[in-house]
Amino acid sequence: MRRLWFAFAQAVTIAVAILFVVQTLKPEWLSQRPVVIAQKESAPSATITTAARSDARPVVTYSDAARKAVPAVVHIFTSKEVPARRHPFADDPLFRHFFGDSFGGPQRAQGLGSGVIVSPDGFVLTNAHVVDADEIEVALHDGRKFKAKVVGTDPESDLAVLQIAGGTLHSITFANAESLNVGDVVLAIGNPFGVGQSVTMGIVSALGRSHLGINVFENFIQTDAPINPGNSGGALVDTGGNLVGINTAIYSKEPGGASLGIGFAIPVSLAKNVMEQIIQTGSVTRGYIGVEAQDITPELAEAFNLAGTEGALIARVVPNSPAARAGVKTGDILLAVEGKPVKDPQGMLELVAALKPGQPAKLKLRRENEEFEARVEINRRPQMRREAE
Repeated sequence: MRRLWFAFAQAVTIAVAILFVVQTLKPEWLSQRPVVIAQKESAPSATITTAARSDARPVVTYSDAARKAVPAVVHIFTSKEVPARRHPFADDPLFRHFFGDSFGGPQRAQGLGSGVIVSPDGFVLTNAHVVDADEIEVALHDGRKFKAKVVGTDPESDLAVLQIAGGTLHSITFANAESLNVGDVVLAIGNPFGVGQSVTMGIVSALGRSHLGINVFENFIQTDAPINPGNSGGALVDTGGNLVGINTAIYSKEPGGASLGIGFAIPVSLAKNVMEQIIQTGSVTRGYIGVEAQDITPELAEAFNLAGTEGALIARVVPNSPAARAGVKTGDILLAVEGKPVKDPQGMLELVAALKPGQPAKLKLRRENEEFEARVEINRRPQMRREAE
């Protein structure tokens, strides 16, 4: 026990001696430094209020209309062989050695447009200028693609009908032709610039637009809903998702340019009539009497001693036409067709076109301050570029 205590005393003595030496020579070794423990600062938080989910939404939405109509709108891709411009060195042997005989040969032009499925069995309504091609492919909203055949076209109204074999398809619902009014909200659906299916919104700016020089038969809906290249042939729908028109043209500062807020669509009443004729017969039948007409200006009205400018001045009568056989002459003023008043040459064109070929019709005319009636036998209208009846 004594030895153990002696060892302990020696150890304590040595430890105290070492502590004394360190304290004297290296006091910094024994200085106490505070231990810093890093604390993670909590991130600032914001108080966020989330609206309760409800069917009564606080904002106006057209999602139901888009959901109903979008699956019926398709993308149309076309391809057409076009002759290339012959290169001036195409006959040079050295040039042909490097570039081959095929240089400057026919090339294929690509086209883009939209269309609307109008029946579950695959009929697609679009613009005639969209399908001016030898290869046509239709892509559905779900990504499926089909080769399309042209059922028929009507260049004078710029409408065409395609058909695809895709089984039972989602088709558009046609709106009531008389339901559209200026100021109504409309949605334009199509594939602008090839970016993909897009929906734009605007209002009906005007109805019955004509004299634009776009088509022979013009009765356009004007809208400020953005319509751009690639939208042609697509759907213009109301807020119920029902088809009111086929997007056709825009006013732009340059060819192929973007919309400036003035777009034109063929109304559903005209589109439906043309579509049904094409599906049934492959073409459109219109009445024809064989005259060309011009507007009655205030100056002409005064010269002809007319009370107003309504009517159409007969500027030319086609030889051996129904009008010529009925005694209609240049300078006559057409006032009515089958009892319906003629407002202007465009109105005359539409009234005569609606008549059935092979049937007689009564024309009310004015000649040298006297009104009279002429009976004409309606012919079938040939394809024409200009306003001729």
